[in-house]
Amino acid sequence: MVKFEVHNLNVWFDKTQALKNVNIEVRQNEILSIIGPSNSGKTTFIRMLNRLNELHPNFRMSGDVEIDRYNIKQIDVEILRKRVGMVFALPLPLPLSIFENVAYGLRMHGVKDKKKFGEIVERSLKQSYIWDEVKDRLDESAFKLSGGQQQRLCISRTLAVAPEVILFDEPCSGLDPISTAKVEEAMLELKKEYTIVLVTNNVKQAARVGDRTAFFLSGELIEIDSTDKIFTAPKDARTDGYISGRFG
Repeated sequence: MVKFEVHNLNVWFDKTQALKNVNIEVRQNEILSIIGPSNSGKTTFIRMLNRLNELHPNFRMSGDVEIDRYNIKQIDVEILRKRVGMVFALPLPLPLSIFENVAYGLRMHGVKDKKKFGEIVERSLKQSYIWDEVKDRLDESAFKLSGGQQQRLCISRTLAVAPEVILFDEPCSGLDPISTAKVEEAMLELKKEYTIVLVTNNVKQAARVGDRTAFFLSGELIEIDSTDKIFTAPKDARTDGYISGRFG
C-alpha cells in the first residue's frame, strides 16, 4: 500500500532549483532510506512531506505531493504535521523534565486525562528504547541525558502524538556507534506501526535499516530500488560511484 505519491515535483529557493521533476512513492510500513551527497536535495525532499519548506520566504514549487491520495496542500498544516512527525539531526529537548518533554505535544493537542498522559508517555519511551534508562528519573531535566538519550527522547515526543509517518533527517549524525545502534533498533521496530523516511549520509546505515533506498544527486532522483539491489547491483553508474565512495 502506498502512503505518499510524489508527482513531477520541482522546488526552488529564490532562483536555485533544489528538486527537479521528482517522481517517487513511499510505501506504508517501510523504511525508505534517502542517500546522496550534500546539496543533492535529500532534506528538501523530506521537508516537502510535511510542508516545512513553506517556512522559507522564497520557496516555490510545482507538482503534487499526496498522502493517502489527498494532496497535502488541501490538508491543514497543523493536522498534516501531527500525521507526519519529524526528528531532526540535532536533538532538541525542551527545557522541561523528561516526562514533560514527551507530554508536551499531548498538552498542545488538548489532552487532559492524567492517566492517559502516563500511559502514552510510558509507551512512547518504550517504543524509542529509552524507558529502562529513564523510568526512575522522569522528573529530571531532559538536559541531563546524553546526546543519544536526548535523540531517543525526541523520538518519544514525536511518537506521543500518534503520527502515521516519521521523517528522520540524519538523526544519528552526532551520535556514537552505541547510540546509533539503539536508534536504528528503534526504527526497525517502529516500522511495524509507522511509515519511516530516513535521510542519512551514512550509506552503511541506509543498507542496515532501509527496505528500499533512493539515491538523489543534484536535485534529481537517480534511482530507487530494494536496498539489496541498490547496494549490490545499482542500475546507474552514478549510484555505484557514490555508494562505493568514489565521490560524495
